[in-house]
Amino acid sequence: MTEQQRLRDDLERIETRAHALRPYRDHWNGRPATAFMSPKSREALEGRMDRLSINFPRLLVTSYVDRMNLAGFSADGEPAPDAWSRHLAAGLGARAELIHTDRLMYGAAYVTVWPEADGPAVVVDNPFTMTVHRDPLTGRVSRAVRTWQHDGNGHALVIDAESITRWRCPSADAGAAGQWERTEQGPSAWASDGLVPVVPFIRHMSSDDHHGTSVAADILDLTDAQNKLMADAMVTSESYARPRRWATGLEIEEDEDGNPVDPFGRDRSLQSEDPDTRFGQFDPARLDSYADMSATITQMVGAMSGLPPHYLGLHGDQPAAAEGVRAAEAQLTSRVYSELRQLDQPWARTAALLELAVDRDKITPTTYRPEWSSPEIRTPGQAADAGQKLHAMGVPLASILTETLGWSPEQVTTALARRRDDLVDRAAAGLSVMGRAGQ
Repeated sequence: MTEQQRLRDDLERIETRAHALRPYRDHWNGRPATAFMSPKSREALEGRMDRLSINFPRLLVTSYVDRMNLAGFSADGEPAPDAWSRHLAAGLGARAELIHTDRLMYGAAYVTVWPEADGPAVVVDNPFTMTVHRDPLTGRVSRAVRTWQHDGNGHALVIDAESITRWRCPSADAGAAGQWERTEQGPSAWASDGLVPVVPFIRHMSSDDHHGTSVAADILDLTDAQNKLMADAMVTSESYARPRRWATGLEIEEDEDGNPVDPFGRDRSLQSEDPDTRFGQFDPARLDSYADMSATITQMVGAMSGLPPHYLGLHGDQPAAAEGVRAAEAQLTSRVYSELRQLDQPWARTAALLELAVDRDKITPTTYRPEWSSPEIRTPGQAADAGQKLHAMGVPLASILTETLGWSPEQVTTALARRRDDLVDRAAAGLSVMGRAGQ
């Protein structure tokens, strides 16, 4: 197989995956197919609304991301401030949320680390722009292909353990069928290490889930049902706001083209000179059934996604106590903990690549462990009270500050250092007092 044919196969993989994920992107952008109103519905609303989208998928993803806060790195049980500094210098402090968002919404995200003279360059991708091949034995990435469009041209970048190759196509919509030509090829900056510097962040749902599964997969159909239901409710609401009236025994005139002429025009007062004319009004449509059905679908969304009722607007008229809120969020918190466990390895791998990118003479990277802020939502008073009780039980202060209070490793290191200084000052002051007393 030629290199060009291999590139076409990889681009076809990206196109196939992108086609499967396009409904997820449409839902994320609030423009799913079910959000469009039918022509009759738009006509009933006089064209004032052509779509109505209830964006449950974005609510779900952002609810997870808000609780997935990377606070630092540690190595051998000690804070690793250098790793965290490299992480922030590479711009990953802000882009970590984008990585988590793509991974949750599309099932996968990719981070590429490249050594540069002024510091490592980091590029973030999702399945719409990148595909990777893995070694079947180690699971490490053996080849990665990234594609993008610029200035009306299609571009592709192929990275393997030995080389990096750039391809170009004169059409932005070329895809796998375009006429690709190789424009540049050279040794990879990581050739001496034998590494492909791409870290996949895959959301696995089973051992054979190689592409990743969206966290919104279970609620996509329910979201479509809610969109359709709300569109119908809006049309019914418009009919309810202007109830239909009827009249019998009234002669209808026609214009020159044979079209019926409204005898009342825009007049809100209806009258007829014919004494046999009768007027009436149809019973107005009720919206109770829509509200009941909407609540049922929303409850199903909560059951499938783990979102608590107060996130979905259910029971909004009942003020919730702090313990009740915490209990309602227990399932969501548990699922976030599960997501964090899957993220430990790729973030540790990224930290190791950043270290190698800065120190090119280093042979074996440090084994890092990411530190996360607690995904449990607590008030400062609740967190302080829990920390005080744990400290009384003998739990180390560093663990309390990191896991209970959610402090970063740098904050913990600074606090412990200042605490030691305070203890030294107090001990010195005590010795001074004892010395004066002995005199």
